[in-house]
This record gives sequence, structure tokens and C-alpha cells, in this order.
Amino acid sequence: MKRKPSRKRSGKALDRLRLPYLLKHANGRRVRAAFVFLNGLITIAILSALAYFTGSIFVFPSLGPTALLFFMSPRARAAKPKNVLIGHAIGIVCGYLALVVTGLAHAPSVVDSTVTWPRIIAASLALAATGAVMVLAKSPHAPAGATTLIIALGFITAPLSLVIIEVAVGLLVLQALVIHHLADVKRARL
Repeated sequence: MKRKPSRKRSGKALDRLRLPYLLKHANGRRVRAAFVFLNGLITIAILSALAYFTGSIFVFPSLGPTALLFFMSPRARAAKPKNVLIGHAIGIVCGYLALVVTGLAHAPSVVDSTVTWPRIIAASLALAATGAVMVLAKSPHAPAGATTLIIALGFITAPLSLVIIEVAVGLLVLQALVIHHLADVKRARL
């Protein structure tokens, strides 16, 4: 009598930790909430620890909505890795160019000074240009609008810090891809 090839026990155990299995065998809303909670926690904790140990800006406000998009709506167009990377890069460039155009590249942030007409122009121009360029590049990613405002309002303006922002976005994308692969997000009925 021929035996059927059996799956390894560890393989079955790992399958039970993946989203398709969990969503089928447990409360879907709770599973999704736990997925968002755990992966948001892990992702931002890693980037925060990197910021702590390097003294660099690896965590900034627009990473929050980007992480939530990856884990709440992983199949959304705005959550595609290409759109995330290009969208934030566009936001960084448009934000900094708006500072240069308005002469605010070396000015203090709005927190350290008052809101002036050049700052209003810089913020408005940065956001408008970011949106328009994302449309032209076919790379929509709304959280990049926050990135461009962070820069145009003067919170982060040093060129090295702007590069680190994009590196942090790249690390977030990499983490999300690994998590999605391990959780088998492609097969999950979200």
C-alpha cells in the first residue's frame, strides 16, 4: 500500500499563523485588527530603535499613515511599494524645492518662528506640486502629502535628513514586503 506524502508538522503549524487560515477560522475583524496592531508595532518599533541608536530621523509622522496603509489595505494602489517609494521621494523633492523657491531653505521651522507669507506659499506650493507630480508619475500615495508639509514647514530640512527620510521609507517597504510574504497576504481574503 502506497502512503500519501504528508506535510511536515511544522509546515501545518506555520500555515495556521498565516492570514488566509486565521481569517477562515477566526473572527475576521479581530484577526485584521491584531495584524494591523502587531505589524504596526513591530515596524515602527524597529525604525524608532534605529533612530535611537543612530541619532538620525528614521521616524517621522508620515510613516504612520504609510504603515497603516500597508497593513490595513495591503492591496490598495497607494500601498504598492513603487507608489510608496516614488510618492515620498516626490514629496521630499517638492517640499525642499518649495523652500528653495521661497528662500526658506535655512529658515527656522514654523514652531520656532511665526507663520509668514513665504511659509504659506512654500507649504501650499509643496503640497500642490507633490499631488500633481504623483498624478503625472502614476504613483499616488497620500501620506507623501504629509512628508512634503513636514519639509515645507521647516521641521526637517537638512539634505542628509531628507535622504534618511527616503531610506526610512525604503526600510518600511522592505519590512512590509517581508511581513506580507510571511503572512501570505496575497491569498488572504481581506
